[in-house]
Amino acid sequence: MNIRIEKTSTPAQKPDQKKLGFGKYFTDHMFLMDYSPAEGWHDARIVPFGNLTLHPAATVFHYGAEVFEGMKAYRRADGQVQLFRPMENVKRLNSSAERLCLPQIDEQDALEAIMKFVEVEQDWVPSEPGTSLYLRPFLFGSDEQLGLHTIQNALFIIIASPVGSYYAAGINPVKIMIETEDVRAVKGGTGYTKCGGNYAASNRAAARAEQKGYSQVLWLDGVHRKYIEEVGAMNVMFRIGDEIVTPELSGSILPGITRKSCLDVLRKEGYKVTERKISVDELVESMKNGTLKEAWGCGTAAVVSPIGELAYGDMKYTVNNFEIGEITHHLYDTLTGIQWGNIPDTYGWTVEIPANK
Repeated sequence: MNIRIEKTSTPAQKPDQKKLGFGKYFTDHMFLMDYSPAEGWHDARIVPFGNLTLHPAATVFHYGAEVFEGMKAYRRADGQVQLFRPMENVKRLNSSAERLCLPQIDEQDALEAIMKFVEVEQDWVPSEPGTSLYLRPFLFGSDEQLGLHTIQNALFIIIASPVGSYYAAGINPVKIMIETEDVRAVKGGTGYTKCGGNYAASNRAAARAEQKGYSQVLWLDGVHRKYIEEVGAMNVMFRIGDEIVTPELSGSILPGITRKSCLDVLRKEGYKVTERKISVDELVESMKNGTLKEAWGCGTAAVVSPIGELAYGDMKYTVNNFEIGEITHHLYDTLTGIQWGNIPDTYGWTVEIPANK
């Protein structure tokens, strides 16, 4: 793919790596590529970071025709920059685009775009422990016409932000509230996609939880209101007795890449792992009788986030004495070790970025 590169003449000053936070700063450039029925995907370019100019009737504004991904570039101790399972993000982006009738991108072209963009911006990949360059590829409809119709024109963009920990508490356990009023998604809807509408629908419950002192909500299914689905913007896993359980992918749950990686590691190491329906009643009973040993969320932004407290109605349950569990910690160390190149990648998950020429 021919990618035109226009370098900025006014590079920004890089922020203090010890005070990055999450998503506060952006790199000097962005990748853009247009789609039209006549030309397909065309005009791939890396240009100075800046505002977009869109028609007020653009499809994305009125009908939510938008999908996105979240991934990271990591700097190893030897200075080499690498990605973690980037083709999984590309495949999921296309799966999301197909559900919203947005044009899909050739997988190799999308991967090439991501890699070339990171190559150009690799000086922005921080080196402080626990930091990375968060990548946000997104794709949206840009038709300049009101009225529901098949999307004709679209725009694919990649932006990047140097980041630290997603949660201010870092790897420390967080408090989670089981949501009983709102639902996130239903089978047959867009729950398995990574689209903005899913997150917008989550905001009200998240705001209520935050007001009560909780970091996220634990979602129940939208039909029966009894089966566990996701925790906030992450997949969720539980260690109940000698079994590690995670909700099965039923069409309303995002097929997380970190989720998949956790399962791969656990199965390779011989743990008993089950993907199935988990009712809130089963979860509560396991908390009452002490068989719930660990609980954690997993996703690109936080990697692994231990759950130290679960609230359900008027009841509050402490998980593992509000401490990081053994398996939770092991998964965090293993995945981050591979991502930052501190332990060997025996899975073939990492992809190196060519050094700046």
